[in-house]
Amino acid sequence: MSQAPAPPGSAHRRHDREIIALAVPAFGALVAEPLFLMVDSAIVGHLGTPQLAGLGIAAALLSTAVSVFVFLAYATTAAVARRVGAGDLPAAIRQGMDGIWLALILGVAVIAVTLPTAPWLVDIFGASDTAAPYAITYLRISSLGIPAMLIVLAATGVLRGLQDTRTPLYVAIAGFAANAALNVGLVYGADLGIAGSAWGTVIAQCGMAAAYLFVVVRGARRHGASLRPDAAGIRASAQAGVPLLVRTLSLRAILMIATAVAARLGDVDVAAHQIILSLWSLTAFALDAIAIAGQAIIGRYLGADDADGARQVCRRMVQWGIASGVVLGALIVLARPLFIPLFTADPTVQDTLLPALLVVALSQPIAGVVFVLDGVLMGAGDGPYLAAAMVLTLAVFAPVALLVPVLGGGLTALWWAMTLMMAVRMLTLWWRARSGRWVVTGATR
Repeated sequence: MSQAPAPPGSAHRRHDREIIALAVPAFGALVAEPLFLMVDSAIVGHLGTPQLAGLGIAAALLSTAVSVFVFLAYATTAAVARRVGAGDLPAAIRQGMDGIWLALILGVAVIAVTLPTAPWLVDIFGASDTAAPYAITYLRISSLGIPAMLIVLAATGVLRGLQDTRTPLYVAIAGFAANAALNVGLVYGADLGIAGSAWGTVIAQCGMAAAYLFVVVRGARRHGASLRPDAAGIRASAQAGVPLLVRTLSLRAILMIATAVAARLGDVDVAAHQIILSLWSLTAFALDAIAIAGQAIIGRYLGADDADGARQVCRRMVQWGIASGVVLGALIVLARPLFIPLFTADPTVQDTLLPALLVVALSQPIAGVVFVLDGVLMGAGDGPYLAAAMVLTLAVFAPVALLVPVLGGGLTALWWAMTLMMAVRMLTLWWRARSGRWVVTGATR
């Protein structure tokens, strides 16, 4: 990152207003997403333990499938924002439609794979004989909603690129409310059991996709953008998403290795690890909201050929990331007596959890920088570098993490390895930001 003079106070305030206007609604939408699973779990949990276990297995498979395709949101945000910055709204919406068509194609392909392989997938996850039928039922029905879920990802990227994070928040809230009502009505009112929960979620997801499509199609008609699928545009969207797919898969591999190592440490350690991972994910929502703002704002500045403005907002967002990390770390430390008992009453788990939790608290400022710079480089369309950096991070993390049980380390040592992973990410992203090679202006990269 260049050492140019800091922007004047008025520029700081302008950037702050932009960041807040985009990040706060984005945070609300991010938090609303996991509430779908929480509602399903709460309702299905009253049907019985096998049903809840089946839901847990199916939900893990579905969330993995959807998270793999999160590039639909990331790549679309950057591409649309560039064209918005260039002042070409019809091209921006046309780019967004290419992403939506790609989402539909991928969603149909996932259904074609999931329906016949559902029993095999459930078996791989080690489902018991009593839970497996429920998991297969939920997985097969819920897979029908995957195209809608992927359309929601792509359309969310379109609206973020258009600098609109409020609509995704409203749609997420409405989807959550509809999901809750449908689940109660179909599970208990219609007496459909776990199948009712799956159908309720699918209907809610389809409703969300329809709401997004209504907004995007209305914008396309207003600006004269074509709605027809364009093979070249869809292919370009897929190519832009490949590096981000590699990045996402590498990150998922890191999290899977960490969980596998924790499992080898024993039941107490893996229980404590899951609690910490849940809290770590929660803090990630707050930091990811800033990253989403970064994707949209940076893409717009670069599309407008404003390289200096992009560098200035990058610096300001790094300051936001550090400050947010410090605040989150302090909250983790100060609030630990309140939230630890909510997760477990086992004193052994609590004792194992505490020192590792303090490591997580200390690492939050690092995480703040990582999330922000990740968003900045995504907004710049720097996917190939992000993919290479994450593969390097995985290569550093994997041997260190796998040595933890070999050398007699415990959960705290594992989370020091996770902190090392975040530090490597920060260094690779910081180096790229300082180099300025990400600053490529124009309507396309």
